[in-house]
Amino acid sequence: MAALLELTTDELLTTTRAVRKRLDYDRLVDLELVKECLEIGLQAPSGSNAQSWHFLVVTDPDKKEKIGRLYQEVWEWYKTLPGSAHGLAAVAPDNEKKVADAVVASANHLAENMHRVPVMVIPCIKGRLDETPPEAATLAWTGSLGSLFPSVWSFMLAGRSRGLGTCWTSLHLRKEKEIAEILGVPYEEVTQTALISVGHTIGDKFKPTTRRPLGGALHVNGW
Repeated sequence: MAALLELTTDELLTTTRAVRKRLDYDRLVDLELVKECLEIGLQAPSGSNAQSWHFLVVTDPDKKEKIGRLYQEVWEWYKTLPGSAHGLAAVAPDNEKKVADAVVASANHLAENMHRVPVMVIPCIKGRLDETPPEAATLAWTGSLGSLFPSVWSFMLAGRSRGLGTCWTSLHLRKEKEIAEILGVPYEEVTQTALISVGHTIGDKFKPTTRRPLGGALHVNGW
């Protein structure tokens, strides 16, 4: 078992950042370490205990190169959207401008170096969620993803406690079918849900970030 950082539970939960610029792109990550973190992820709740999750781990340089190229294509499209990090930064109020610009710079860095990340983890779930009838779509999506994402977050927390940095992205899904072909995923039977970049961090000291006050997001007994 890998040595753990000395973090309290609250420190772990408040300092597991999206790591992009401080990812060590040149240091290999032991597959056994990734598997150790995934084993912890499997302890997360699963709706009806279905455990219909799959975790595709990609370390092959050629496959990462192809995925990285597709990701970069999507990134160029994404940057033009009003709701992108770039679009939000352009209209951010003065008191949030510095953080918004830092997010853009960090995200740009990962996009440019996606092919270099030591490990890609692609969480998948059985079935094609996009074929769900409209009247059942909300229930199907929230139920299925709610049975998968806790395990992914547990994986990322386990990585943080072992000196690994991760970043959750889903932009690759615009090219899901192409990536399925690269990785041999049975597209008609399996839905990809995210792409988690994984690598050792440069240093292990991370801080809680600035968030908007809880009051603006909290609703008690009504909206």
